[in-house]
Parts: sequence; structure tokens; C-alpha cells
Amino acid sequence: MMQKTALLFAGQGAQCAGMGRDWAVQFPTAKALFDRSGQVLGFDLARICFEGPDTELTRTENAQPAIFLTSWVAFQLLRERVPDIVFQATTGLSLGEVTALAAAGALSFEDGLKAARQRGLFMQEACEQTHGTMAAVLGLEMSVLREVCAAADVETANLNCPGQIVISGESAKVAAACELAKAKGAKRAVLLPVAGAYHSRLMAGAQSKVRGMLDALALNPPSVPVISNVTAWPHGGPEEIRQALVAQVVSPVRFEDSIRYLLAQGFTRFIELGPGTALSGFVKRIEKTVTILNVADVPSLESTVTALSTNS
Repeated sequence: MMQKTALLFAGQGAQCAGMGRDWAVQFPTAKALFDRSGQVLGFDLARICFEGPDTELTRTENAQPAIFLTSWVAFQLLRERVPDIVFQATTGLSLGEVTALAAAGALSFEDGLKAARQRGLFMQEACEQTHGTMAAVLGLEMSVLREVCAAADVETANLNCPGQIVISGESAKVAAACELAKAKGAKRAVLLPVAGAYHSRLMAGAQSKVRGMLDALALNPPSVPVISNVTAWPHGGPEEIRQALVAQVVSPVRFEDSIRYLLAQGFTRFIELGPGTALSGFVKRIEKTVTILNVADVPSLESTVTALSTNS
């Protein structure tokens, strides 16, 4: 019986200078897409992907379209190498939800790329108007972490997998929450090198701009279920997609719940597409028995193509 396969797409933080360069050298399809990105956006995004520097690549307005682009190239290369590949759902982490929607046909490559760029710009503006940050808390029960967040007046932002949750809020409050979490038994509580307090109320200033951007996009019903970060359930039609993506800006990303939903629907194979392998690691911690593949560079593309060719 054919395995049920879900595609996973990374969010901001997965970027690294050099991503996609080996694909562009080796595969004409990849080179054409990287070239096309410059025409769509009006600047050389491919150069930033391939060469950095990190200070330029990690800026939110560059990182988000760069990750979208590299993930889309990975998706297209996999489809080119395995023409008969079938997937029954997609999901992503934060920005990756936009890529997941594009992979399911809800929006075009060009619109997805422009949306990622604009989303990044709006979120960068919100970061500059606030004084926020994020931190990863490891090894603390969710019930205890909720008490910590309430006491410190910060919010849960990324519910990644058992034992790994990211919190978000005003910088001083996040620092205080880290100390309180460690006092409550967390193995680690580490401030993250981010520009602001993503997925918290401090991003509210970006919401109306994101809504305006989404209203201008042509959205289609997805061809397969796309699991929403906000609800951990499949998106509905275009208007529901818009509402969920606006809410996502200030809401926690329920990645673990999204994976558990897919597991309950009988999914046994997950393919992460794009830079990094963080989502593969999260899935492995959620359920060790599933098949996890990734396409992050030429070697991992080849190994995934081989695995898919030998297993239906």
C-alpha cells in the first residue's frame, strides 16, 4: 500500500549563505528559478542566497523570500527527478506555511515569492518599532512553561516538539522568563539571535499590512490539505487562508500539533524541502517510527530520489 506522504517547509532561521548554489550549478531548472526571482523582485536575491553575507541574508526581508525560493527550488527538483511523486498534504513552520500553500497550488510561485518578501518587510518594520526577542526553552513541561510565561508576561511562539518550545516577548521579560524557566527545572533556556518577538502581540503592527497584501493575491483552494500553523487543522478556502495567515503573525506556531494531526490521519512519510533539517529533527522527536527524508542540497536530493524510487 502506498505510504501517505506530507511535505514540510522551513521557516526563518533555516537560511545559510551558499544555500541552493550547488543546485543552480548542476540543474538548469534551479538556475532558471533563481534567475526568475531577480526578475520578480527587482533585485539579485540569488546572489544573497549563494554568497551572503550573513548580515544581509539574515535580514527578515531577505531571509523570508530566500528561504521560500530555495524551498521551492527543492520542491521543483524533486518533482523533476521523481515525476510520479504523490503527496497528500503539506505544512510549514511560520514562513514555511506560505511555501506549503504554493506547493499545494493555492498561490503561484511568483505571488508566493512576492508575499514572502512583503511579509518579511512588514515584520521587520514591526521589529524596529518594538524591543522584543525570543528564546528556546528545552526540557520543561508545557504546563509549567505556561505558568512561567504568565508570570513573566511573555508568550509561547513555536510549539516545535516535545521538550522544545520557543517563547517571545519584550526583551527584558524574555530574559526574566529564561531565568524563571531554569529555576523551574528547564534543561536550557537560550536567547535566540532574532530581530524581534515573532508570533507575539508585539507583531500586531504588521497584521493590517499582511492583510492588505493577502487581499491583493489571487488564492485558490489547495489541491491537498495544507495544515494551518494557527489551528493545526487543514486550511479551508481562500478567505479562511487569508484570515489564518493574518492571525499567524501574532499566534503560536503549532508545529507539533500539526504533525500529530497528520500522524492521526495515517501519514508515515515526511519530506522536508529547503535549507536545513530542523523540521526533520522535530518530527523524529514527535514520532520515531515514521520515514523522514529531506532535500537540502545535492547529496540529500540524490538520497531522497533513491529512497523514493525503491519505496512506493
